[in-house]
Amino acid sequence: MDTLRRLLPSASSLIVFEAAGRHQNFTRAAGELGMTQAAVSYAIRALEEQLGVLLFNRVHRAVELTEAGEKFHADVSLGLSRIRRSAEDIRAKRREGNVTLAASTAFASMWMLPRLTRLREDLPEIDLRIQTSVRDLDLEDEPIPLGVRGGGDPAHWPRYHTALLAPEVISAVASAAYVEANGLPQTPGDLLRHPLIHLEEPVRRAYSWQEWFASAGLAYPARSRRLTLNDYVLVIQAVLAGEGIALGWNHLIEQQVRSGALVPVGNHVLKTDLAFYVVWPRSRELNQQARRVRDWLLAQGSALDGDR
Repeated sequence: MDTLRRLLPSASSLIVFEAAGRHQNFTRAAGELGMTQAAVSYAIRALEEQLGVLLFNRVHRAVELTEAGEKFHADVSLGLSRIRRSAEDIRAKRREGNVTLAASTAFASMWMLPRLTRLREDLPEIDLRIQTSVRDLDLEDEPIPLGVRGGGDPAHWPRYHTALLAPEVISAVASAAYVEANGLPQTPGDLLRHPLIHLEEPVRRAYSWQEWFASAGLAYPARSRRLTLNDYVLVIQAVLAGEGIALGWNHLIEQQVRSGALVPVGNHVLKTDLAFYVVWPRSRELNQQARRVRDWLLAQGSALDGDR
């Protein structure tokens, strides 16, 4: 290798030589490589000086490979072609190991993050990339194979395959510290005497306190709200800080409920006709790694259902 380093000035000179020999023209080679004609001519001359032999015959406004140049060009072209194919294979395998999942911030932080250690254990060769957005991304227009859509029905997304991740089940929740300080509300009516935290998502549809109370047969009185937030993660953080009671989507808060940080209150559960789904475009096939991530997500959802 040390001898090769002394023999050739740089790999870039071989790339310039290959293009110049293929075109038999320094100007066209320069255009392909984004260089000036003078830079190409200089690189070829430096290579000739390093090898101690002419590679091109210069004739009026034209160049042609010498006999030595033709032999060297054949070897260089073959070598660079093999290097390019090998690099492309490596990059392709690397891309196959990358799987991007589009999801809401709430799903990413409350459902995925607690499971990342398990994901790395189960799928150690996969590099999962989570892309969050305030709106559901169009996976057909993005190089993203998988997404999680919530509060919907497969009929809402005809361009996507869908697989059920979790039903939409909504309970009222408070922090353990709040319950200790203020008592445990036993009925939906009891909640009307407590500060309620509201979620108003800017784009995605989310059930409201009015709908939750209506499902329990109660009317939610029109009154000023104490706290309204447009991000569900902030809603749960406010609950944990003892600011009041909020609606909890069960598949998102199950870790906090298990740990005792959040406590279901009001003794009422709203089960909607909607659900959360893993989705992927019908217009293209999932590669093997994306299929494995999809199946892993669904297995996690099934495990959660089994714990209920």
